[in-house]
Amino acid sequence: MSYCVGLKLNCGLVFMSDTLTNGGLDNISHYSKTFTWGVPDDRQIFLSTAGNLATSQAVISTLTEQNESRSEETPSILRAPSMFQVAQTVSRTLAEVIGVTAKGQMVADSTFSATFILGGQIKGSKMSLYLIYPEGNFIEVSEEHPFFQIGETKYGRPILVRAFEPKMSFEDAVKLLMVSFDSTIKANLSVGLPLDLHIYDKDSILPAKSMKIERDNPYFSMVSHQWGEALKNSLAALPKFSLE
Repeated sequence: MSYCVGLKLNCGLVFMSDTLTNGGLDNISHYSKTFTWGVPDDRQIFLSTAGNLATSQAVISTLTEQNESRSEETPSILRAPSMFQVAQTVSRTLAEVIGVTAKGQMVADSTFSATFILGGQIKGSKMSLYLIYPEGNFIEVSEEHPFFQIGETKYGRPILVRAFEPKMSFEDAVKLLMVSFDSTIKANLSVGLPLDLHIYDKDSILPAKSMKIERDNPYFSMVSHQWGEALKNSLAALPKFSLE
């Protein structure tokens, strides 16, 4: 399983994803689940993936080959005139890959299923964030739902729902994501460090600031410890429940 989050802030986009791939107790490996493409001074595009690893890799490879094609008839996320059309290209590619791989099966429920978070910006257009479903359709982020999660979402969602604000800074957003991922990692063995972090400044059309949060990252360890202590202290500070 995976856990990936995409946030749309007033100041830009933030993507965080784990790297653990679990094919059984004796088959554990690590793969990046967030991918980036860009054209200097034209566009920056980000894609986080969760679900079947082979399906995700096939989609990423197909998109990359399309980008390298010189034929104007070949759809390419690096030539699409809008982020909406980028989302159409990605969703169509995902549906085609699943359809070819999972012939004769229910696509949405197939073991070959995958879900994506797509974000980015094309120069002269607004910054966008989409959730792409395995069926090949997609939705855009809204004021009521200013972030997307894919993969093992339930353990890390409560903190995001309670605390996320689009007006928060990159620094506060990353701190919030670390709490969300720490909660997920502690509750589910299929999600784990290292974590990939990508931060894109709105309207910059520059590559994202990227870093890998390793197991020995001192800030992540501090957040994990202090958040656990804060929860215990907050619980103890609540008025005592009475059985009367």
